[in-house]
Amino acid sequence: MIFNSVVVAVFSVLALCLYRVNVVIALTAGALIGGLVDGFSLSESVKIFSAGLGGGARIAMNYAILGAFASAVAHSGLSDLLAEKIVLRLNRRSLSRRNVFLGKCVFFTVIGAIALACKNIVPVHIAFVPILIPPMLGALNFMKIDRRALSCIIACGVIVAYMLIPIGFGEIFLDNILLYYLRINGLEITLNEVVHAVRFPAIGMICGVGIAIFRYRRPREYKLAADVIISDGGSHSARHVIVSLFAIVAALAVQLITREIILGALAGFLVFSCCGVVCRHESDRVVVDGFKMMAAIAFTMLAAAGFGNVIRSSTDIASLIEWLAIHVGDNRILAICGMLGAGFLISTGIGSSFSTVPIVASVYVPLCKKLGINPMAIAVIVAISGVCGDAGSPASDSTLGPTMGLNADGQHDHIADTVIPAFLYVALPAFICGTVFAILL
Repeated sequence: MIFNSVVVAVFSVLALCLYRVNVVIALTAGALIGGLVDGFSLSESVKIFSAGLGGGARIAMNYAILGAFASAVAHSGLSDLLAEKIVLRLNRRSLSRRNVFLGKCVFFTVIGAIALACKNIVPVHIAFVPILIPPMLGALNFMKIDRRALSCIIACGVIVAYMLIPIGFGEIFLDNILLYYLRINGLEITLNEVVHAVRFPAIGMICGVGIAIFRYRRPREYKLAADVIISDGGSHSARHVIVSLFAIVAALAVQLITREIILGALAGFLVFSCCGVVCRHESDRVVVDGFKMMAAIAFTMLAAAGFGNVIRSSTDIASLIEWLAIHVGDNRILAICGMLGAGFLISTGIGSSFSTVPIVASVYVPLCKKLGINPMAIAVIVAISGVCGDAGSPASDSTLGPTMGLNADGQHDHIADTVIPAFLYVALPAFICGTVFAILL
């Protein structure tokens, strides 16, 4: 299994990322390596990778338009105004440890609550990050808040939301994907049982984030100058602020009505343009600045879609799971750990729990039933096989999202400051809690 194409591809990507190779290059190289190991020619591997790019085009375009909208928000001056108000509230000249502590509590609570709400209550997905986070970077830098803690909070919030609340994106994951694929593979289980089962690894994630906040509690120095790279010191006039707020509300309303991120962002940008905040001679520059901010994320999503297509096309997924079934025998504990580990590996490569669940459920459910594993434990095994990779993959929305906002001033590294902390304090606690819960049932 060391030379299994899925194993080789995923570890190639992780090794290259840890060696500080750009994640797009790492995903492309990993896909080609995996294809070659699986027996495809180089030309066939490239074709399979290219065929999968279309799957990420929609997401990439969403991010590009969101970048233009976020750039317009910064251009309006609202970003600078928010940061200045926060710093004034904290009283810059007499910033005490108590004020810093209270400021951190406010930031962590607000951002955590919004991350939880973005998948269910106000289903805007990860779109809140480029709007909410960049305006706050000045205050975050001033208080020397370690952004790694915030990246863990955001990653945990957006995942826990769809694991615990069966509405919005939660309904899609819990009912339309997880419950559906469990049932069509022969498992008798209700939605309430599924929700009850996955809450235990979700609690593990929340505890892990608490550990992350403690771990990253020490002040971390960031440059105070040019806090937001897309900001150009726009006016703080009352009209611009009112237009900015109206544009944000319009973007949110259109997105909720149409359930399309791209339409919401377009609506918000058009409000800025029609109201004169973004003038005609400035429009191109503002849009290009936004595209620059989102370019890395958009291309990463494209590469991730191509990589995922190579993984799904591989014949070695089935052989990996078959090898696991043969070697665990009748040992329930070994089987549970092995299935979770294999699922973790697959979903880390694909970068999506929504895409991983259908792949692993078709094999895991029959294997678990054969071993006499409890239905709720089976639900946990299948769910966590996807969710853990979602939390720790370099190509996941849950890790790309925090980087999207926290790196707006170029001081937050995707791998070192988002992926590794999320893996350690979000994915790993969920994996441990899920394993323990599945074994005890």
